[in-house]
Amino acid sequence: MSTTPGTPGTPTLPITEPLRIVAVSAGLSSPSSTRLLAERLAGAARERLLAEQDRTVEVRLIELRNLAVDIANHLVTGFPPAALDEAIKEVTEADGLIAVSPVFTASYSGLFKSFFDLIDNTALTGKPVVVAATGGTARHSLVLEHAMRPLFAYLRASVLPTSVYAASEDWGSSGDEYTEGLPSRIRRAGGELAAVLTGGRAASRAPRTLGLDDEVIPFEQQLADLRLD
Repeated sequence: MSTTPGTPGTPTLPITEPLRIVAVSAGLSSPSSTRLLAERLAGAARERLLAEQDRTVEVRLIELRNLAVDIANHLVTGFPPAALDEAIKEVTEADGLIAVSPVFTASYSGLFKSFFDLIDNTALTGKPVVVAATGGTARHSLVLEHAMRPLFAYLRASVLPTSVYAASEDWGSSGDEYTEGLPSRIRRAGGELAAVLTGGRAASRAPRTLGLDDEVIPFEQQLADLRLD
């Protein structure tokens, strides 16, 4: 933690760094429902964070469609252009990550996979991640569990319990007695990310001391912490 310089004999005041949330959207069109879902998830997390603590919150949206050529060049040359290098740095240094892909051929898009192929498999260790996807039909919703969770498990990230899938019909639906509507699921996922960040378990840029910082929290308490009214 940095401090502001003070006059001799007076204590310096701590400067609290803002919490940084990065949302990655692999949508290809403009406008894009994938980008819209990423924005709403980030907005829900930011709103919850601002309501619960006095730190500032920075949100950065990365649209992979603008980096497609740079990603391809990096894959074949091994040298990232400046814009792509900055995007990778933003993702790896974020306190919390939101990753959203459209569904292509029953999985995440090739652009989405190509970008995360460029990230070192230890760079996201312990980072809280909300995974989400968009598609034309609800039949593809299992892509979240069968493709996206395993990808981020390999990258050693901490994938949060609620993942969000938005089919075309979800955007105009408030749900029914059996199913939560899309706005409710967005708020739940954003709240889970905020709960982890305010609980101090996402200090991706803070030094940690094994055995001292790694408090064992009972599973029942973790569930209670994540339960939203």
